[in-house]
Amino acid sequence: MNNLLISEPPLQVLPSLAKKVGLNEAIVLQQFHYWLERSNNTRDGYRWIYNSYSKWNEQFPFWSNATLRRTINNLEKQGFFITANYNKAGFDKTKWYRIDYERVSNASAQNEQTSCSKCASASAQNEQTNTNRLPETTTETNNNTSDNKSDHIQYKQIIDYLNEKAGKHFKNVESNKKLIRARWHEGYRLDDFKKVIDNKVLDANDANSFFTDKYLQPSTLFGNKFDQYLNQQIKPKVEKGTKSYGGVEF
Repeated sequence: MNNLLISEPPLQVLPSLAKKVGLNEAIVLQQFHYWLERSNNTRDGYRWIYNSYSKWNEQFPFWSNATLRRTINNLEKQGFFITANYNKAGFDKTKWYRIDYERVSNASAQNEQTSCSKCASASAQNEQTNTNRLPETTTETNNNTSDNKSDHIQYKQIIDYLNEKAGKHFKNVESNKKLIRARWHEGYRLDDFKKVIDNKVLDANDANSFFTDKYLQPSTLFGNKFDQYLNQQIKPKVEKGTKSYGGVEF
């Protein structure tokens, strides 16, 4: 038997889905759906899955890591994937994924070319042939302590908080949203943005700091040094002439 013909559990995808979202995207979407149906990770009423890119890549060995990353990012941008961070450790930026099934249904309704009988047949075949697929990572190092569980990027809340704390009047425009979106897609959330803003406002008020009021702007705060600012240890400012003993100032 030719070893390039089916002799192992195949990855399957409906042509109508591939036509709508792209072949690579359809393959990944179907695989994520497969694991979501088997996931025990329930948060906020939804099932979620998570994995490192290297582990995901083991399920798609015919792609480079860059191709896989690009494909997953495309699905996020198109709204088919919803991401969150439920990690226990603050430094753990592993993304959790679920599928926006309403978005998929709307896409299917716009391009319905497959009969229900074919869909049922494909579903049954998929169940029979995929029992040997690689599992997702099940060692849960996760769960987010942040109160923010929103799946939507909170542009306005972030800009408003910056304006309030820094005494600025920045607008919720695309140039600022682009910076926030980049950090959000890296796994940072509202509390992280607030912490960065708080840290750098304190820093700007410190006479010994090189970070001044003029740097309190989105292009600086939410740029490539975001993680550095987030983890910066800011010492509380102590007024001159004030001493304390046992926690009591005098």
